[in-house]
Amino acid sequence: MIGFRFSEYVPPDDNRSDFERLLDLFQQLLVYTNGDITEALSWMNEMDREHGLSSPDYGLGNFVEDLKEQGYIETKEDGDDIGFVITAKTERMIRQKSLEEIFGKLKKGGRGNHRTHFTGQGDEVTSDRRPFEFGDSLDQISMTDSLKNAQIEYGIQNFKLTERELEVQEREYMTQTSTVLMIDISHSMILYGEDRITPAKKVAMALAELITTRYPKDTLDILVFGNDAWQIQIKDLPYLQVGPYHTNTIAGLNLALDLLRRRRNPNKQIFMITDGKPTCMKEGGKYYKNSFGLDQRILNKTFNQAARLKRLGIKVTTFMIAQDPYLKKFVREFTEINQGKAFYTSLRGLGEYIFEDFERNRRKNVR
Repeated sequence: MIGFRFSEYVPPDDNRSDFERLLDLFQQLLVYTNGDITEALSWMNEMDREHGLSSPDYGLGNFVEDLKEQGYIETKEDGDDIGFVITAKTERMIRQKSLEEIFGKLKKGGRGNHRTHFTGQGDEVTSDRRPFEFGDSLDQISMTDSLKNAQIEYGIQNFKLTERELEVQEREYMTQTSTVLMIDISHSMILYGEDRITPAKKVAMALAELITTRYPKDTLDILVFGNDAWQIQIKDLPYLQVGPYHTNTIAGLNLALDLLRRRRNPNKQIFMITDGKPTCMKEGGKYYKNSFGLDQRILNKTFNQAARLKRLGIKVTTFMIAQDPYLKKFVREFTEINQGKAFYTSLRGLGEYIFEDFERNRRKNVR
């Protein structure tokens, strides 16, 4: 009889030490609290009372002392007040964790749902392997791994090698790409009970870590835009907060263009994470704002900037984390004018979309 057999779920053993287990939670909370150690520890105390995070032999007081001894936090005096601040070591840890959460899943996956049409031979062999796909070059095939797969599958007596057993060595593409990541920090990024800024921050930190470690010859500039736009550094990302701002997409695109003009790489692209329409622009030192519907005056200026970037060969990939039909209409028009790309994605899929597209664009630039 065909059916399903259900049994009690037994979670796998957690062999991490008490410190490592609490450290993982601590760094997650730091992202949500914008780097506020006091607030993160307060949350941990509350969770400890509710769920028993600590153990009889290791309390949260021990955890704080270990954080200081191992260089994750340090004491800072401000007049009569004494508090804690996170160190560069912790900032790097948060970026690495974000990279593992988002990009690690893609590296372990199979062919995925977002296949690329751009194939070609890279410049430097890596240790990564993947199944053979139509279009791969024959000299990319790892014969040792492929023969091993065939022997395991068919044995010695009935040995044969089919396409299913072939494995390919991944190669690094040595072309250089300059990327600007634009993050919307207008007030709507935390409205309606949905935290949209935290996933955006995580994606930015993961992308920064990927580029600085795997593609060190690439450049990544990060900017935020609300009423105005300004550049931020990678180390600023854990502290990024939403403000009481409108959405000045024009200012963000102008700054992105200025940043890319300083880069000598031939391949340039803009990734824009937003959840709304442009509602603000600056003219003659004054702000013009309209949050009610689509303001044609603001739209025309935004579309002009999209056309300007297209003439310069800079494509904009927009990641819209909202599903309203009139917002999709704006994104479609903007994308058509720029000849870029648009993704309408949930917060959960945001990271996967960006990383798939980033890798695809690097291969496209090689051709």
